[in-house]
Amino acid sequence: MRGVRPRDPARGSMDDPHTGRLLDGRYRVGGRIARGGMAGVYEAHDERLDRTVALKIMHAGLGDSTDGEEDFAARFVREARAAARLSHPHVVAVYDQGEDDGAVYLAMELVPGHTLRDVIAKEAPMRPERALSLLEPVLEALAVAHGAGLVHRDMKPENVLIADDGRVKVADFGLAKAVSADTQHTATSGVLLGTVSYLAPEVVSEGRADARADVYAVGVMLYELLTGAKPHTGDSPIQVAYAHVHHDVPPPSDAVPEVPDYVDALTARLTARDRGLRPSDAAVALHHVHRVGLALRAGDTSDAELVADLTPAARPTDTTPEPLAPLAREVAAVPPPPRTEQTSVIRPDEGPPRRQRRRRRPLLALLVMALVAGLLGGGYWFGWARYVSAPTVVGLTQAAAEEKLSGADLAVEYADPVHSETAPEGEVVSADPAAGGRILPEDAVTLTLSLGPERYDVPDVSGMTVESATGALREVKMVVAQTKERFSEQVAEGRVIRTQPKFGTERAQGLPVDTGITLVVSKGRKPIKVTDWTGQSAEKAQNRMTDQGLEVTVAEERFSESVAEGDVIGQSPKSGTLYKGDVVKLVVSKGQPFVTLPSVFNKSTDAVVSELESLGLEVKVERARIYFNGSRVFSIDPSAGSEVRKGSTVTITVV
Repeated sequence: MRGVRPRDPARGSMDDPHTGRLLDGRYRVGGRIARGGMAGVYEAHDERLDRTVALKIMHAGLGDSTDGEEDFAARFVREARAAARLSHPHVVAVYDQGEDDGAVYLAMELVPGHTLRDVIAKEAPMRPERALSLLEPVLEALAVAHGAGLVHRDMKPENVLIADDGRVKVADFGLAKAVSADTQHTATSGVLLGTVSYLAPEVVSEGRADARADVYAVGVMLYELLTGAKPHTGDSPIQVAYAHVHHDVPPPSDAVPEVPDYVDALTARLTARDRGLRPSDAAVALHHVHRVGLALRAGDTSDAELVADLTPAARPTDTTPEPLAPLAREVAAVPPPPRTEQTSVIRPDEGPPRRQRRRRRPLLALLVMALVAGLLGGGYWFGWARYVSAPTVVGLTQAAAEEKLSGADLAVEYADPVHSETAPEGEVVSADPAAGGRILPEDAVTLTLSLGPERYDVPDVSGMTVESATGALREVKMVVAQTKERFSEQVAEGRVIRTQPKFGTERAQGLPVDTGITLVVSKGRKPIKVTDWTGQSAEKAQNRMTDQGLEVTVAEERFSESVAEGDVIGQSPKSGTLYKGDVVKLVVSKGQPFVTLPSVFNKSTDAVVSELESLGLEVKVERARIYFNGSRVFSIDPSAGSEVRKGSTVTITVV
């Protein structure tokens, strides 16, 4: 089909001439991640410094200079130099610039994330607090540029990048130019540079841009964040530009009544058509934004004093040229018929010369009218009549959309496909121009196809730190809903044990974007408080500590005169904190020691009693059958030589 060029819906294209290329022996070019009118942006790997960068490569053929005008390659170099002068957290850094076999490129900081345009599409209309929080870093970046004598000249939501971690950065100083008396024209060969929806009136009518033009663009972005729509629309860029010159940006509260009056006043101040009534640069605009932010945080629904201070007051005269002034100058520039020298010698009463002058006046009027009619007719043809209306293709399959556009004699191009919760895969979700939009015959309509609902599997983050796990979840567009802490004998403290839902147990289709995931995080090994079991049953101590996960060993058994047999004499350690698998050693009592009974036959009773008691024995005295006076010992029970425990009772028989 004529004009149809299908390509890989993934980033970039397999037939892209730059993909896979090694520029300057250093930058390995990957897939294309963005495309503009002047250049394409690719993800690339800097093999010298081993880092990922964004590589902006100028489109082929734009480097040729024409008619002595500044060529695009020179503008590319200027962009590198301009951006390199800016070092600020909210400005995309430029690392390098070069040329390799006709490919002019810039190496820049890669900012993984999305643009402010994506935020507008998803969140707008949004609360004023949210809108200002997004624009404050933009104004901070512009304030640094304006302070360095640079004007961005192409501020729009697409050039505001928002990283995955929330950092806001201003990109694409490709139209940036140093401010001076000789370098304030924004037109090159009569073509306005910049995006028409955000062009300040003076850029349209005079072709001049200073810091106040950037302020105007930020004001338009503020309106769009608050309302979800652009302030001026039209069927053609000319109509939009005309509206910027002739109509004020309406108060956001017309569309969203909840917007406070002082936010309306701030919007009016930033977008005043008379640039003399706008803040002189982004630093002044940022000051006004901070004042409005304070009022919002205070909960003020209205502030008459702030409104009066912010509302731009009309100046006595307005010297801003009308947008049609160039056309008027073209008409005025047509010279009238030359005057003849005969008028200086003809007498007033002579008729023929007077009739000749009367004939010239209608002729001159006809010439002017014909010229104006030609210009208006040409303007009507080139600005309106030669266009056709784009048909409705949203909701059609790819094949059906291509067939419908082919029948309308229009070509087809494709933007990167997007996920959709409502449109099935392969269905058209948007078209540019949209249905009813003006387009030249045989030009291309850019279609965006649906990838279907965006779903992802829960990644395996076990063993990661919370920070790393959060990043891994962010890569699949999931968020950490909460963290729970648990003891773990296997996972180190601070590391993820598992997720809820668990890895590998999700639904076959995956989980939706922004699904909240619970991280179960290790508190480390569970501590076990050691109990002192001295004097208590060794068996009981061993059972209790084994149940706690400790290993218990009997290091020694010994006799003890004070600790009963089977009880704990001592342990190591006796107190403190242990962990599962740690060892506790016990010393267990074997009870009282044994003593050997001495020979007592015919010894003095008193001496035997004394000797036995000194051995720790209890002595019981009994009379023998033949008894005299009990002064001598006849026998001992148990018998002499026997071993008995200390504390035992022995019996001696006396005669």
